[in-house]
Amino acid sequence: MNIRVSLSVLSCKFCRLALRLLGRGGTDFPGRVALKVCPDVLGRLAKNVTTIIVTGTNGKTTTARMIEQALSDSGISYFANRSGANLLSGVTAEFAMHSSMTGKCKYEYAVIEADEAAFKTIGKLVDAKAVVVTNVFSDQLDRYGEVTQTLENIRIGISHSKNAVLCLNADDSLTGSLAETVDNPVVFYGVDTPIYKTRVAESSDAPFCRVCKHEYEYDYVTYGHLGGYRCPNCGAKRPQPQVSVKEVIASDAEHSQVVMTQNGEEYPTTINLPGGYNIYNACSTMACGAALGLDPQVVSKSLSAFSCAFGRMEKFDINNVPLRMILIKNPAGCNQVLNFLTQMEEPFTFAVCLTDHTQDGRDISWIWDVDIERLVAMGDMIGKVLVSGNRADDMALRFKYAGLPMEKLEVVRDYLDLTNACVAEGRPCYIMPTYTAMLDLRGTISKHFGFKAFWE
Repeated sequence: MNIRVSLSVLSCKFCRLALRLLGRGGTDFPGRVALKVCPDVLGRLAKNVTTIIVTGTNGKTTTARMIEQALSDSGISYFANRSGANLLSGVTAEFAMHSSMTGKCKYEYAVIEADEAAFKTIGKLVDAKAVVVTNVFSDQLDRYGEVTQTLENIRIGISHSKNAVLCLNADDSLTGSLAETVDNPVVFYGVDTPIYKTRVAESSDAPFCRVCKHEYEYDYVTYGHLGGYRCPNCGAKRPQPQVSVKEVIASDAEHSQVVMTQNGEEYPTTINLPGGYNIYNACSTMACGAALGLDPQVVSKSLSAFSCAFGRMEKFDINNVPLRMILIKNPAGCNQVLNFLTQMEEPFTFAVCLTDHTQDGRDISWIWDVDIERLVAMGDMIGKVLVSGNRADDMALRFKYAGLPMEKLEVVRDYLDLTNACVAEGRPCYIMPTYTAMLDLRGTISKHFGFKAFWE
């Protein structure tokens, strides 16, 4: 038994217990303490655990939750960092909390969501069996820089994951390029058909061929720069996916019904969440199942049973009024929420909570790259627009320039007042918060309306 490992695990468990008794999440700090005691504790704890790492710009948390359900339905014991603590310290904390005092993990598998930048280090310490890359989009520029930097961070992480099967998004030319310089086996996944009847206006993060720099042409676009891309100059094109969505049968405010294919076999699938981006998350889960050798029929059925992650399409029924909380953090993710909302057939209330704290990214200029105009054009389908957060005034200005009538707009500073205002409208409400706003708003809802805390 290694004394430092034992002390590290003990200190982590003690810190987590103390923070929980104080009513706090304790998802990150205990891991930092554990790393102080034993800097290589993560590598030691993860040594004999079959680990799945999920990374990428958007969809990490939901994809990880879907994979959890697939493992559970396959009879596999696992743990996951489902609280969303996806930096080195947060991942370390989860491994320590699920290990004995001697450093032996109590579970066979681990499902780990990894921040794109943190993956560089986590990949060194954790010998992943599968690495799922969701997509690469422009994110918080003050934290991640340009898409090329994000892509390079993921590439470095993969270079450390030499024993992993890579599950890569075939529809994303950036993500697909990760297969070019590694020897890892690859399972490509993608969507073979357009998802939305109409789409909001979006700019492409990858308009030019990575081989010859000529502009891509598309046979179809799902969203952003994703779709059936090809270069008319050099012939580079979307790789053929082994796992794909062949058909989108229906998509409403609660579910999506699709037909998945895996190596030529079809699997009718109901996804227990709405939104085109969740169709991609489900497809990546099927790819992960293929990489792990799971029964595709079991994985397909599991997608109708998983519970959504906190703040990611999470639903709260308050006084018989349904509220859905949908985290946003960048233009691509926000535009996909708007794509989802513009398909609605029943009137709804809309709220945005915009914050610029460190975890959100200080730069909020991205709100001007979002097609708010398309949402405003829905007219009477949106009854009221409520804005909150410490940058509420900036969001209100964005709606003003988008042409929203000012009588439909209200700034509500307090999150409890915001929740009550949403409920008072008496119709379904969709709330888009940035990360710290989501934590604070969700804490308010948990405290005043009897819902579980996000870490439970």
